[in-house]
Amino acid sequence: MWSVFLILVLLATSATCFTLNARQPIHRSRSFGLKSALADAPSVASIQSIRNVAVIAHVDHGKTTLVDAMLQQSNVFRDQAQIDEAGVRVMDSNDQERERGITILAKNCAVMKNGKKVNIIDTPGHADFGGEVERVLNMADGVLLVVDSVEGPKPQTRFVLEKALGRGMQVVVVVNKIDRPSARPEYVVDKTFDLFCDLGATDEQTDFKTVYASAIQGISGDDYENMGDNMDSLFNAIVDNIDPPKVETTEPEKLQCLVANIDYDSFKGKMGVARITSGAVKAGQQVILQQPSGEPKKGRVGELFIFDDLGKKQVDAASAGEIIMFSGLPDVTIGDTLISNEPGHDSAEPMTPIAIEQPTVRMTFGVNKSPLAGREGKFLTSRMIRDRLYKELDRNVALQVAETESADRYEVSGRGQLHLTVLVETMRREGFELEIGPPRVIIKEEDGKKLEPVERVEVRCPEEYSGAVIDMFNTRKGSLVDMGLDEGDGGFSVITYLIPTRGMLGLRSGLLTATRGTVIIDSLFDSFQPMAGDLGGKEKGSLLAFSDGQANTFGIQGAQDRGNMFISPNDDVYKGMIVGVHQRPNDLEVNVCKTKALTNMRSSGKDNYVGIVPPLEMTLDSAVEYIAGDEILEVTPSKLRMAKNPDMQKKGKGKK
Repeated sequence: MWSVFLILVLLATSATCFTLNARQPIHRSRSFGLKSALADAPSVASIQSIRNVAVIAHVDHGKTTLVDAMLQQSNVFRDQAQIDEAGVRVMDSNDQERERGITILAKNCAVMKNGKKVNIIDTPGHADFGGEVERVLNMADGVLLVVDSVEGPKPQTRFVLEKALGRGMQVVVVVNKIDRPSARPEYVVDKTFDLFCDLGATDEQTDFKTVYASAIQGISGDDYENMGDNMDSLFNAIVDNIDPPKVETTEPEKLQCLVANIDYDSFKGKMGVARITSGAVKAGQQVILQQPSGEPKKGRVGELFIFDDLGKKQVDAASAGEIIMFSGLPDVTIGDTLISNEPGHDSAEPMTPIAIEQPTVRMTFGVNKSPLAGREGKFLTSRMIRDRLYKELDRNVALQVAETESADRYEVSGRGQLHLTVLVETMRREGFELEIGPPRVIIKEEDGKKLEPVERVEVRCPEEYSGAVIDMFNTRKGSLVDMGLDEGDGGFSVITYLIPTRGMLGLRSGLLTATRGTVIIDSLFDSFQPMAGDLGGKEKGSLLAFSDGQANTFGIQGAQDRGNMFISPNDDVYKGMIVGVHQRPNDLEVNVCKTKALTNMRSSGKDNYVGIVPPLEMTLDSAVEYIAGDEILEVTPSKLRMAKNPDMQKKGKGKK
């Protein structure tokens, strides 16, 4: 009896010891794994405190203002004085961004809120800069889709949302500008849900979280009738609904890091911006830059940074899930994968490069050959222009540059006219002098048929101007898709057209004139379709300078009866230069340098400016829209001059 009892006790004790011993190694392995990961790089547990989110929307729906509000409420600025000094739209640091009021370049920042680090990527909203949005989505795990509380989803909203849904991202919808008197949040949310369904979103994606906000006031809430007094509702939605970075391994030899952006530093040189997908990286580590079909480029990481508030913070190591910036690799390009080059270990495979939609518009950039060339610019030669254009390719992934038959002229292709004029404006501010050709659409050939790009254009204008708008689209081979009345904001007519990109060139200024400046135009590339035929010429020709010289009041007074002038007295002109708009379809030469004949009854006296009509002010965008196929635009750091192209001058033919 006692022997049986002792045997049972021993068996129970052994079983208990075996159970404890079986469970204990699991506990020790977790503890050891956590300590090991913390020793080398952030572990999976620490990754739970990171959110990588991109802010996407249509142009002017408040993305940048929303990011600024998040920064201001995250203790980024020291005090109110620093907030006032930073101003509104602090993320739009580029001069052109502030002047145009749009975001052109995607930018990174990071904020800490309630112990969570949120890496934020501010993206452009204009369709011409869609390439910026496409490439930075590789660094994000989810997106904030910002929608105007009155306008609702727009053409670019569809484009950016389609890209995010295609990558399987979770979306938080932010109905912004909720403080507008004509706000209609329920209508906007319904339209957004319909857009999700149209784009084939999954059930999980259509069950999106909605946050209402007024970025300009810095408030948000889950209920638009009961708003909070801060942005906490938005921060909570990001943490609760955006998935944290998912990591397979943090082993350094399994490093995979896709470069999605390029930055420049005057001291450190070219710097890559990337999100670590797998593994870990350390400063000074031997690495390889490679694309799947390219040759490996070996090197060593120099300094390593992570984003911290509006700037960056230097670190010794970073692990999967983090967005980093690194130096020391001058050959880095967008689309490269940073992988480990540790001896004795198999490196990971390079990741698939970023797929960017093809350009639709091209222009020629060349050496300025006008009689007034070389007076202002610092960079004048074809070699300087070529080097600058190819340098732009390092970060502008939607741009293409090609050689032409002429040694001093290059063909530059982009996603739209604005995409290219921003580059021209940047170069002129850097001191370049250029000769720009007119914008032309890119024609493709498939099965022996010529195909041209077609855009989906949405126009909002007062109802009384809708007839003029429809007439202008019809004359340019436009096809009406939809037409209705939007009662949400002043009773505007909403007209949607499919129109060849050729027809959109120069149309914007005409629409503004026809609607007294009240039109709102949103366009987005739709598809390539068969050529629509000739679109016809422009209604007005140009006034051309008769000879070289300096314009004076007497000559301008005689010429302005023929049309509207672009020049003022004392401006330098040359033969063939466009000095005004003719009131008739044909071109006409005028002598703006003509002086008053002197007799014994008439002296030269003082110039009489009384009868001079102020000239038309031409911006770079309007000048590019104006020039025809046989004309060129001379761009210098301070001047814009249009002229007939000497190589293809056609007198008396009018504007083609």
